[in-house]
Amino acid sequence: MTSALLATTETGATTMHPRLDELIRRARVCAAAAPQRIALVYPCDGAAIDAAARIADEALAVPVLVGPRDGIVEAAQAAGIDIARFEIVESGWHQADAARRATALAREGGVSVLMKGSLHTDELMSAVVHAETGLRGARRISHVFLFDLPRYPKLLGLADCVVNIAPDLKTKRDILGNAVELLQSLGVAQPKVGILAAVESINPAIPATLDAKALVDMAARGDWPGALVEGPFGFDNAISAEAARIKKMASQVSGDADLLVVPDLNAGNMLYKSFNYIGGGECAGVVLGARVPIVLTSRSDSLLARIASVALAVLAAPRWASHPK
Repeated sequence: MTSALLATTETGATTMHPRLDELIRRARVCAAAAPQRIALVYPCDGAAIDAAARIADEALAVPVLVGPRDGIVEAAQAAGIDIARFEIVESGWHQADAARRATALAREGGVSVLMKGSLHTDELMSAVVHAETGLRGARRISHVFLFDLPRYPKLLGLADCVVNIAPDLKTKRDILGNAVELLQSLGVAQPKVGILAAVESINPAIPATLDAKALVDMAARGDWPGALVEGPFGFDNAISAEAARIKKMASQVSGDADLLVVPDLNAGNMLYKSFNYIGGGECAGVVLGARVPIVLTSRSDSLLARIASVALAVLAAPRWASHPK
């Protein structure tokens, strides 16, 4: 079968990122066996309605449109998309109304993934993190990207570039735990993790290096069974075994990392954009740590990134469903 995604990328975009293509294929197989329901929260513009149609056409999940019915219908008519095939769960006109309704739906087990529509990210996440009616889990909420980079031999995780601005050690522990669990749920039984800092030596004047050492010690105590955690790394010797060799670093992670943990959002955001805009990468991203995975798309995301992010959330959903509530 020729998917809607492949049909719109005949110029070769998908063949440039075969690892994301494989992620999408795996999610389609998973969905065929056990379809996940994904809530599109406040899908009141053409891009959000188009996302619902793409998800359905790709057979990745069953879209559920959560928001004001009149606004959803108006957006669909403007985009020329027939939404008769979709379930609509009606909410009030305010974005916060839709966010609360979608969060309640997830709490009740009515959907297993949330996806941002045309509302502000803050509105959705405020409902998700609400102490009484939200979707908080045992760990702090964090974000993970998986990158398909032309010059790297496998998918490369990057966390956290979106949610946590200046994480302390406890938060970094949760960021690492969420990301390792995601990788293991995808079949990476022994994820290789590099903790990034400006330098690869421990320097009390650079707190990120102290945090890196603490995380390595936690891994040695068995906090993340199966994961191999090393650091601190400068970016060069995390990504290049040759750079590590030149600096006489003995490492099992250098040049073969499955996950890089950044020191803060500033570093992560710049690295993420460099991977995309200079490195020729594409990525899938998902928010973890809540009771269900959450897809936060940006208006600048490519079609491949949007679909791959949904695929990643679909693959992650069964693992997160088993978490203690």
